[in-house]
Amino acid sequence: MSRYKTATGSEAELEPGTRSGVLRNLRQITSKRDMDQAEFQLLLEAQTAWWSKVSTETRFTAKTLCDMHRDWLGGLYNWAGKYRTVEMAKNGFRWPPAHLVDQNMRNLEAGLLRKLTPFKPGSLEEVCSNAAAVHAELLFVHPFREGNGRVARWLADLCFLQAGLVPPDHGFSGSGSVNRRGAYLEAVKRGYLGDLAGLAAFFAEGLERSASANKPFAPSKRDEP
Repeated sequence: MSRYKTATGSEAELEPGTRSGVLRNLRQITSKRDMDQAEFQLLLEAQTAWWSKVSTETRFTAKTLCDMHRDWLGGLYNWAGKYRTVEMAKNGFRWPPAHLVDQNMRNLEAGLLRKLTPFKPGSLEEVCSNAAAVHAELLFVHPFREGNGRVARWLADLCFLQAGLVPPDHGFSGSGSVNRRGAYLEAVKRGYLGDLAGLAAFFAEGLERSASANKPFAPSKRDEP
C-alpha cells in the first residue's frame, strides 16, 4: 500500500526527474540517496542548535514541534514546520485525517505535553513510561508530511536530557538493527492502542546502550512511523 493517499497540492508533488519518489524540494534533489544524506546532515545541524535552546524548564508545545521541524527541513521543503494536508497510510494502517491534525495537536499540548514536560529526574521506569506516552501520541497524530519518526525521537532525546539522562542509542544501525527496527515499529503500533510497555522498554534499552558505550548521540537516518 502506498504511504500517501489522496494527496494533492505541493506536499503531493515529486521532484521532476526523480526515479525513486523524491518529494519536490528547494534544492531540486532527485536521488533518494542524496536526499537521505541531506536530511541526515540537516538533522544533525538542527539538533546541535537545539541543545542550547532547551533547558530543564522548557515546556514543549505544538509550536515547539513545528519550530523543530522547520529548523530541520526548512532548507529542503516549503511545507516544513506546517501540519500536513495529505492523508497518510502505510501497511494497512491509516493515520487520522489531515483536517484533524490541528485539533489533535492542541489536545496533545493541553494533555500530555502540559502534564509531563518539562521532564524531571525520576526512576528509569517512570521517565521511560512518560517518554513512551508522548512518543506514541505524537506519532499517532502524525502531524507532518515527512519526518514524523525523527521528530518524535528527537523530542524524546530532549526530554531525556531534561531528566538528566544521556539520549538513548536506538540501535538502528549495526548488528541487530533490523530486529530492533521491527521491534520498535511493533511497539509503536501497540502504543497507539495504549500499551506502552514495548516503547518504554525500547527507550530503556537505548539508554543502557548509550550509558555502556559512553558515546555521543547520533540520529537515525531512517524515518519510521
